[in-house]
Amino acid sequence: MTVVINGTTGIDTGTGSLIAADATTPTYLDLFEDTDNGSNYVRLIAPTSIASNRTLTLPDGTGTFVVNGVNGSLVSGTAQASTSGTSIDFTSIPSWAKRVTVMFSGVSTNGANALQVQLGTLSGGYEITSYNATAGVVTGGYPGVAAAITFTTGFGMEYTVQTSGYLVSGHMVLTNISGNIWVASGVIGTSSTGTMFLFSGNKTTGAALDRLRVIGSATGSPSDTFDAGSINIFYE
Repeated sequence: MTVVINGTTGIDTGTGSLIAADATTPTYLDLFEDTDNGSNYVRLIAPTSIASNRTLTLPDGTGTFVVNGVNGSLVSGTAQASTSGTSIDFTSIPSWAKRVTVMFSGVSTNGANALQVQLGTLSGGYEITSYNATAGVVTGGYPGVAAAITFTTGFGMEYTVQTSGYLVSGHMVLTNISGNIWVASGVIGTSSTGTMFLFSGNKTTGAALDRLRVIGSATGSPSDTFDAGSINIFYE
């Protein structure tokens, strides 16, 4: 391999190139594929005009996402068995995360209260007030029965109460609009009763989001005990 270092044009290894800016071209970096497969590359290139210095911070995690055809990182949490305890917590969500998806697979509790997702911060812990959230239910045969209820202690996901062995699956998507403002939406349901729950809401946290908690409760405090299924998150 030949490495060419030039104070004017940059560095060229033959299988990777860092090209310095000139009067017509901004700096760019070419990352080449395995030479057994050919000579194609992924190019990272700066804008031709930048209003001020910018910083792109890579996440501390593994995974894949796609931005304009370029692979990057979609970070998965560690799936937790929702088979014991009164809360399922996910911590260390990075400050750069703009979307968090919470996934439920066959989740159940021993109580009759709705599942809720609560947001938290490093400085303030889990927040249990000031949620503007709504959950609705569609059940029975077509056209079914529809109704809705509001929540203020978390993003509630169920209109009707649960019973033991009531297994739900689905997901909630949390999206950051700006600052510390988050909106939630999603759907969970159970095939055993033909019931589907739709939910949405918004919440402004007191600081940057860094954790979330799943509980079964009629208030903001954990009460019901999880007894089946698993829960996980990913963030991007």
